[in-house]
Amino acid sequence: MLAPVVSRIVLVLVIQAATAPLWVAAAPPEARGGRIDRLPPGNHRVRLVVDGRRRSYLVHVPPRAAGAAADAPLPVVLALHGAAMNGWLMRHFTGLDGTADRAGFIAVYPDGTGPGPFLVWNAGQFPGNVWRKRPNDVAFLEAVIDDLATRAPVDPARIFACGFSNGGMMCYRLAAERSRRIAAIAPVAGTIAMRDPAPARPVPVLHFHGTRDRFVPYAREAGGLGGRWTERLRDVPGTIAEWVRLAACTDPAVTDVLADGARDGLRVTRERHGGCADGAEVVLVTIEGGGHTWPGRRPPVWFIGRSTRTVSANELMWEFFTRHPLR
Repeated sequence: MLAPVVSRIVLVLVIQAATAPLWVAAAPPEARGGRIDRLPPGNHRVRLVVDGRRRSYLVHVPPRAAGAAADAPLPVVLALHGAAMNGWLMRHFTGLDGTADRAGFIAVYPDGTGPGPFLVWNAGQFPGNVWRKRPNDVAFLEAVIDDLATRAPVDPARIFACGFSNGGMMCYRLAAERSRRIAAIAPVAGTIAMRDPAPARPVPVLHFHGTRDRFVPYAREAGGLGGRWTERLRDVPGTIAEWVRLAACTDPAVTDVLADGARDGLRVTRERHGGCADGAEVVLVTIEGGGHTWPGRRPPVWFIGRSTRTVSANELMWEFFTRHPLR
């Protein structure tokens, strides 16, 4: 049941993206003769080989990367697409380029693996040992960071990750296995999918989720359309409780209201867990009545549910990231 629904979402996003600016292919390292050619502001497609597999990612370089400050190190935000999507679609689904241009960070949209444009991440959600036999996406994302650093002035203390659905799940795995490189994460509509995460340092987390998400249910008893594979996922309360434990947070949770729902009927609350080790923080933004959507963006189709337009995931996550560089 899930595949046809997601396929229709992809179709709509492809139509929306038809007017996108062209992506310029960046030369591979071996073709640059050892030179470090900085990517100019704009959109670029980069291809590389990781573990013998051809992979790719898209890069949006902000205008701030040009001019007198061209060598100033810039933050990087990895934006990981959902299942049956790709980096190109993720760019349009989130609208993150606009935030990148205003804030001055490099937005990166890596591609997972799969048939054609229908790609997924190996976030640990596959049954049994299947996930171990799939591509090592943690190694791939680390290779993306390393490759990008040869093409743009990257600040190693400000490398962040956000993701939608399966991409949000991949954020948790990336934070668990590469906590020395990923400063903070912001999953949207994606929970912990791996068993026994054990980050070497407490990674700050800002999690967004709608209570009427039918694909990755907010609570276990809520059910959903995801089929049996969702039964292996932790629900939102379980995910937050696990990360609070991993971050050794000791302060009582403090909740405030970001939107009262008067405008669109979707009340948005923010639950903060502080007193965590190494200055970390675990924050849950709950959209009451929200669906499997990206807060602040109009849903491309009605059947994924409603999305708040009064709270922007892009703006909130960037504010969160600026407070949590790698320590």
